[in-house]
Parts: sequence; C-alpha cells; structure tokens
Amino acid sequence: MADEEIDEVDRAILYALQADARNTSSGDIAERTGTSDSTVRKRINRLESDDIIKGYSADVDYQRAGYPLRMLLFCTASIPERGELIPEILDIDGVVSVQELVTGEQNLLVTAVGESDSDITPVAQALLDMGLTVADEVLVRSHETTPFGKFDSGNGS
Repeated sequence: MADEEIDEVDRAILYALQADARNTSSGDIAERTGTSDSTVRKRINRLESDDIIKGYSADVDYQRAGYPLRMLLFCTASIPERGELIPEILDIDGVVSVQELVTGEQNLLVTAVGESDSDITPVAQALLDMGLTVADEVLVRSHETTPFGKFDSGNGS
C-alpha cells in the first residue's frame, strides 16, 4: 500500500506515463498539472518506490516483429501454489505474461507468443509438466491498450 494517498497530480503523472513514458518529460507533465518539474520528478520517484509504478517497458507488436501467434492459455493450479508458480511460468521460453485470476476454476492466464504452432506447443507442455491443467487456449488476433481513464484529470470524472 502506498505511504501517501494518490492525488490528482499523481493520477496525471500515471496517465501521462501510460500514454507515452518515452516521449513525455517531467517538464511536460509539470506544465499539464500546474506544478514544477522538480515536484513531478519527486512524485515519480515516490510512485516508483511505493511500487505503484512497477517499471517501464516497450509495447512490442509481436506480429510485426515476426511472431504472429499470440496464445492465451487458461490454466488451473492449486490455490496455494498459483502465485508461487508465476516466476517459473515466466521463465518458459515464449511466455510474455502471466495473470493470477481470483474467480473461476481457471486461475492463471498465460500469454505466449511464437512464429508457429510448434513454438506454442512446448509452452503448453511445460505448463502441463508443472502440474497445471490447461483448460482452454485462445488465439488472439490483436491486442491494444490505453491509459486508465480515471487517471486523466482532464476527462471530467
């Protein structure tokens, strides 16, 4: 939990960084929020140290990078183990994300990418070898994201 409450400036920082962290400077954010550049930098440091900002990453178009298959694998693990298995699952070649689901029988959502079925099949086998049940597999055509709207102080909410 954060040491301090998240306010409108923090939300604006989070929105701006989600929209384009690479090309948004603390000065740009300061101008939008009516604060100083140093205030924004201090806020970003606090958000990082409080693990609200967990890191920065590239949004890769796997298809254009030569990996046209994106597969969602809905898995079932024992409830006491599911969270502990996440680092091991992330180590499987081809896995790009794991989500822990808290409702329903399928409690892990594994996303894998590859060039062909022969890249995805070993991922499913590795999950089975870990003792997971692979309940469903879904091939994804596209995946888009957007900044969380509640962080945008200019949206009137």
